Amino acid sequence: MPCEHDRALGSKAIGERRQARLAPAYRYEATARFITDLVDNGTLIPGARVPSLRQITKQRGVSLSTALQAYRTLEDRGILQARPQSGFYVAKGAPILLETPAISRPPGRPATVAVSGVVPKLLEYAADPDLVPLGCAIPNAELLAAGRLDRFLARAARVKGGDYNTYTVPKGDPRLRREIARRALRWGQVLSPEDIAITCGCTEALLLALKVVSRPGDTIAIESPTYFGFLQVLQALDLRALELPTEANSGVDLPALRRALETTSVKACLLSSSFNNPLGCTMSDERKKAVLELLARRRIPLIEDDIYGDIYFGDERPKPFMALDPHGSTIYCSSFSKTIAPGYRVGWIVTGRHMEKVLDSKFAFTLCGPALPQAALAEFLSSGGYDSHLRRVRRTFRDNIDRMIRTIDRAFPRGTRVSRPDGGFVLWLQLPKPLASRELFEAALKKGICFVPGDVFSTSHRYANCLRLSCGSAWHARIEKGLETLGELACALLTRQPRNGSSARRRHRGARG
Repeated sequence: MPCEHDRALGSKAIGERRQARLAPAYRYEATARFITDLVDNGTLIPGARVPSLRQITKQRGVSLSTALQAYRTLEDRGILQARPQSGFYVAKGAPILLETPAISRPPGRPATVAVSGVVPKLLEYAADPDLVPLGCAIPNAELLAAGRLDRFLARAARVKGGDYNTYTVPKGDPRLRREIARRALRWGQVLSPEDIAITCGCTEALLLALKVVSRPGDTIAIESPTYFGFLQVLQALDLRALELPTEANSGVDLPALRRALETTSVKACLLSSSFNNPLGCTMSDERKKAVLELLARRRIPLIEDDIYGDIYFGDERPKPFMALDPHGSTIYCSSFSKTIAPGYRVGWIVTGRHMEKVLDSKFAFTLCGPALPQAALAEFLSSGGYDSHLRRVRRTFRDNIDRMIRTIDRAFPRGTRVSRPDGGFVLWLQLPKPLASRELFEAALKKGICFVPGDVFSTSHRYANCLRLSCGSAWHARIEKGLETLGELACALLTRQPRNGSSARRRHRGARG
């Protein structure tokens, strides 16, 4: 059911689209509205072929000329596109009414990190099958190549089980490191297997990287909002966080980074290479090079998290900072947790000159990773199955994001903003003030719906009117209904909130865009 806070109209094309969805005066408008509703509710996704003119005449009981006029009207509005000798398709850029989130405005000074207890509780919700899974950014097992990977694991255990029931060499399985080095060639990075160390997921890689370049009390520059797991690692190492203004499309604000480096003693910079969690933003190569140059002038190392790099929707995989760094001062971290095997906890780190210190720290923390999962992943990568798997999950996540944005467009309150990521599988929503996502979260849990409130993505509990949604589960009626219910709850809460007044300002004074 549409929200009573229905969205203000945007462009002329969007206005025409909304107008056509009111009571149509002509049969072609009714047919156009029928197709538009199929697009808006995700039945027809961008790039999908719509019913042929012959099919639609039978389904709707209209003449061929009426059907053609309806399709031409939708083509004029940018919803459909005609392909010669093929038919009509949903346009890749079908209009969406929602704006993207405003650039963040963090406090601009280092802060102590205190986020204890956040991650365990969210993982607990993620493991609850009774909740609609819009919370943790963990791909659903049914989307991953679990069956094939399990066969590799079973065969490795059956054939060489005794060999794998031991410690690996300090850097991890040599075959797996070789496969990772081969994949790095795809984005122009030449690595030796000896440049790579296998870690217990990307989190351990980040912890090791921070451990070797900083000491307790040092300040680390980060994006804002940023992944709450980064904040937990900073807290564990007793490091301070300097949040940087970050734009939902282009990433960290370069002038703000320049000012921060001029006025604050920054020990390292921790950034996502591509599809930042939660914003989904990706810097262009030019902006990445500018960041690297700013850091190089002050000999500040960059630690990059490239965990979402393989989940891109464009023609080419974005290059990580490491591939663009002429100074070799970037420490690269990634894992297979978002693409194939979250439960295997296999990540890796490329450390440059810090390898010896990293291995010393790893020995103290975990000694080494489990041998059998590494062997199974090495076999899977060498078989060539990973690329076909990636193509499939990229299509799925892209379609999920499009369906969710369209559902948000029709179900959430006027003034809601949503990110437009070109990869990954999370969405960042900025709700109209004074709506607070914590209050919405409590109401959603009672309805069996889980998401992540925005205030956990900041050291200063900003983004109280924001939230993150995961698009990592296969799209089905339960997901759509859960999202619609969440929108209805947001509309109801907003209706009850005072729009002005000192009490509202006091209650929501921490909410920043």
